[in-house]
Amino acid sequence: MSEQKAGFIAVIGKPNAGKSSLLNWLLDEKIAMVSKKANATRKRTNAIVMHGLTQFIFIDTPGIHESERLLNKFMLEETIKAMGDADLILFLLPATDSLQSYKDFLSKEPKTPHVVLLTKCDKVTNKKLLEKLSEFEPYKSNFKTLIPISVKHKNAKNYLLNELQKFIPKHPYFYDPELISTQMMREIYAEYIREAVFEFVSDEVPYSSHVIIDKVEESEKLDKVYATIIVEKENQKNILIGQGGKTIKKIGIYAREMMEKIVNKQIFIKISVNCSRNWTKNEKILTKLGLFVNKKAFFMIQ
Repeated sequence: MSEQKAGFIAVIGKPNAGKSSLLNWLLDEKIAMVSKKANATRKRTNAIVMHGLTQFIFIDTPGIHESERLLNKFMLEETIKAMGDADLILFLLPATDSLQSYKDFLSKEPKTPHVVLLTKCDKVTNKKLLEKLSEFEPYKSNFKTLIPISVKHKNAKNYLLNELQKFIPKHPYFYDPELISTQMMREIYAEYIREAVFEFVSDEVPYSSHVIIDKVEESEKLDKVYATIIVEKENQKNILIGQGGKTIKKIGIYAREMMEKIVNKQIFIKISVNCSRNWTKNEKILTKLGLFVNKKAFFMIQ
């Protein structure tokens, strides 16, 4: 009789490598925010994927990057923690990119075994793909396997999970197989609103904003969601609200539509905007928001 397998896989890659999109694709549900802008993912997100008798817990992480901003240091620490906690690292590299981000990853000397996932293979010719695969030849002793993939291929998902299954330990399930995420619905709602901010507001505003779900009132046919977006400057608050409230209305509609899809009922949403000056650089505020930064741990990995 086959035994259950279960393990944690940290999904790693440079900002905008498609990590969140991969998780949503594997789940057939949208739980991780997606944006064309880099560094959108801020905290770790656990996506639970069942495949046969194997339970994968994929950990979506912020992109690997350096920054002096305290919030960004927290994001990097989240990635480092995920790499250390996982049974396997899945490193994403688009087939259209150079190997520089992978070389940077190797320079951090990860102790956890890793698999390289070469994504967006449909974006290059067969010749270019073969050339890209050959570029990994000098590094083959570093990774367990190299998996080229295109999400447009109908068997891509089974192919990927079958390959990853080989590196997952035998272990009882960590979570109820019916779950798709360890996130609370409030956290998913907050991410939907943050994605809407990234969608409709440009420049620094998305990176200087944070979403708090103040209250959720649930009923059989309608949930009421009350949220606050925190920004660093008064002018950012004005930009988020927009002339006559147009921008904040767009943000609310965008987020509400995603919320309704995941809970299959109507959502009423009310969003306020508050200014907390320089919150991304204030350790006390970051700690209060659950974005704690362990400075000692951060500097140890430099």
